[in-house]
Amino acid sequence: MTSEEQTEKTLPPPWDRIFSLATRTFVWALLISVLYILRPFLLLVFLTFVFAYIQAHGVEGLGHRVKSRTLRVVLVGLVFLGTLFATGFTLLPQVQQQAKQFLNNKDVYIADADKQLNAFLSDYPSIYSSLAKQKRALQEAGADDEGSPAQPGRAEPAPAEEPDAPGEQEGDTRPLPNLHLVRDLIDNIGKSLAENPLEIGQSVLTFASSFLLSLLFSFLIVLDLRKVTRGIKGLANTKIGFIYDEVADNIAGFGRVLGRALEAQLFIAICNTVLTAACIWLMGLPNLLVLSTIVFFCSFIPVAGTFISSTPIALLALQGGGVSAMVIVIVMIVVVHLVETYVLNPQIYGHHMHMNPVLVLIVLTIAGKLFGVWGLILGIPIVNYVFRHAIRHPAERPVET
Repeated sequence: MTSEEQTEKTLPPPWDRIFSLATRTFVWALLISVLYILRPFLLLVFLTFVFAYIQAHGVEGLGHRVKSRTLRVVLVGLVFLGTLFATGFTLLPQVQQQAKQFLNNKDVYIADADKQLNAFLSDYPSIYSSLAKQKRALQEAGADDEGSPAQPGRAEPAPAEEPDAPGEQEGDTRPLPNLHLVRDLIDNIGKSLAENPLEIGQSVLTFASSFLLSLLFSFLIVLDLRKVTRGIKGLANTKIGFIYDEVADNIAGFGRVLGRALEAQLFIAICNTVLTAACIWLMGLPNLLVLSTIVFFCSFIPVAGTFISSTPIALLALQGGGVSAMVIVIVMIVVVHLVETYVLNPQIYGHHMHMNPVLVLIVLTIAGKLFGVWGLILGIPIVNYVFRHAIRHPAERPVET
């Protein structure tokens, strides 16, 4: 009999219920506060869970072949670590080669892209006129900011007017000038990156350290999983046993739900890789195996993974077939990810998480808008756990295997 049960029995109604509700409120408020304080380590905690989940399943799978659990953990850990680093060492030279080739020829690619874009805009004078006015306004604003301040009583000379774009004057047949939209976009991106080198370096360092530490922590957790489990269960007989009684089953249940979500994401990554590989093959691009591997691993990264995996594919298309080939590849990638977002995600998540596909799509949309990447990662598991576990009585909760 715990101290909480003894206290509840000594309190008359309705104070026993009030005390129980106050205790539960305090426990969950404490847990949420701890999570909020530890939010900078959320990536480390999540990666540790993912790696430990994968290795634990591998250890269980080898149970009928290797009797020693320690040996199984070491074997699975070595295979897992070797797979990750072998993949990285295989892909990195390919990505570096393509990036170096792009940087050496970027001026040619940018000029070609601007030329084709202006050729396209020449057929739509109204669109060009709008872009030309916007660019002219930005240039004038920049000139005003950089110029010396006007002196009182002295009139400033009026800036020279640029020739109007086709369609701005009736009967204007002058050729369409080059707006350099692509060049300006690349320059703005370069300036933005150059202005925040410390922030970018800090982000890369944070991710790299979280990745390496999660590998170490996950191996140690799986290696001593039985001792860790016994130690956590031992908290039930301590002075904070009421906290353990309240949150232990909920955290364990959510962990099982999150594991099923990871399994669903694995199937989505496989489907996404197959569809993208088919597009790469149809376009006749080289390095099909390397590009497909990049797509597979990046499929586990919401939002950013799409851009990371699409960049080398687009660069290869640009180098092999010019801007038109790159545009075709980008359109094909967009179509694949639309299919993934609106067809694969609802169906596969709905099957693994036992949720209606429409509800899955709604949750992904709302969670992504409100909480960004973490909403896309944890939105489905949290909603699934709330509706299938948290709000139900213990006897009505489904058993997660």
